[in-house]
Amino acid sequence: MIREYQTVTGIAGPLIIADQIEGAKFDEVVDIELPGGEIRTGKILEVEGDKAMIQVFEGTVGLDIKSTKIRLKGRGLEINVSPDMLGRVFSGLGKPIDGAPQIIPIKKLDINGAPINPAARDYPNDFIQTGISSIDGLNTLSRGQKLPIFSGSGLPHSRIAAQIARQAMVLRGEEKFAVVFGAMGITFEEAEFFMANFKQTGAIENAVLYVNLANDPAIERIATPRVALTAAEYIAFELGMHVLVILTDMTNYCESLREVSAARKEVPGRRGYPGYLYTDLATIYERAGRLKDKNGSITMIPILTMPDDDKTHPIPDLTGYITEGQIILDRGLDRKKIYPPIDPLPSLSRLRDKAIGEGKTREDQPHVANQIFAAYARGREVRELLVVLGESSLSDVDRQYLKFAEQFENQFLSQGENENRTIYDTLDLAWELLMILPREELKRIKDDMYEKYAVVSQSNHAKKS
Repeated sequence: MIREYQTVTGIAGPLIIADQIEGAKFDEVVDIELPGGEIRTGKILEVEGDKAMIQVFEGTVGLDIKSTKIRLKGRGLEINVSPDMLGRVFSGLGKPIDGAPQIIPIKKLDINGAPINPAARDYPNDFIQTGISSIDGLNTLSRGQKLPIFSGSGLPHSRIAAQIARQAMVLRGEEKFAVVFGAMGITFEEAEFFMANFKQTGAIENAVLYVNLANDPAIERIATPRVALTAAEYIAFELGMHVLVILTDMTNYCESLREVSAARKEVPGRRGYPGYLYTDLATIYERAGRLKDKNGSITMIPILTMPDDDKTHPIPDLTGYITEGQIILDRGLDRKKIYPPIDPLPSLSRLRDKAIGEGKTREDQPHVANQIFAAYARGREVRELLVVLGESSLSDVDRQYLKFAEQFENQFLSQGENENRTIYDTLDLAWELLMILPREELKRIKDDMYEKYAVVSQSNHAKKS
């Protein structure tokens, strides 16, 4: 039975306070009827006795304390799910914005999902190919992993996100793959870029887009990642597909969380963010993974822009604790016109070694990746030495490392926005670059691996020279 009240006593930002509310429950959905008959959606944030604090998704502009009516729905916020979701574009609350009709739901699901029993989780150890060498070759993405991209203002994280969404695939080609894209607080221009990109390339056929624009209510922004993940859970665990969830931008999400926290007059934590920011982020990130008795999986790439490029800011800092590594975009590489400007040295995928090697990618990848890391780090050191002491201070080997670092950035890290490299292309290119260095410097490459792969790479290198 739906209960109706006309007992609003206060309005504060995106929140309204109502009195004499019986049987209200935390997270319950509320219909809010304005004097003109317009219906808005709200959610109960807090209940104390017969008082309730309600957040209004469409904002409180135009609400009148005396004449606003409230109807309790007796359930949490839900979205309609169906296989017909694929190929569609929705608002941050799951309403169609692509001009097509509402989907006919198979079922309705609560956006908060159900907790996953840790004992039911399966280990993320299958390789996902993104087509980007700096990720596939060095900081590999595993099926079921949470691997965020740490970016900065003005860096091309949107282009990278779109490229990953277009190109990502499970290496075993027979697996069904889908992308769920959740955008929070993005501009209209960015939204148009994503939607046009997905449609032009045909990637929209296997994707679901949830778009919350910068001028949409902040409250809706808090629901968007949960709406996207609820759709992903349905596609993964009920339709048996492997789902890549891309969430951008988590910084906008956290700013909205801080705005609502301030409206509720909560005691602030670090830099004004609520003290429960870690817990809140964990409720989103931990919905990724694999289940032992299910065919599907959810792999997550959250994207966040670090304020002032500060890795110690609460948002990237707490995200790094919860997730299994990070991909870091570098402003110096971006100034050199290198795309994607992913710096492999501070980047990390903690599950890389579980997803690569014989039977998964290629037997030489663990050795090649370790050698590339070591050689590039040495090349960067030589570059700094050159600035301080001059070229005359460099040995012949130093010059070879310097040449390796330059060619590594220009050939391995740098690739076209529409260039989709297989993992075998990436590894062959890595071998070709390692041939710049003398054999005695390749201490992480075993003799049998060197003899098997170096001969081919040397001949390819000679042809190009």
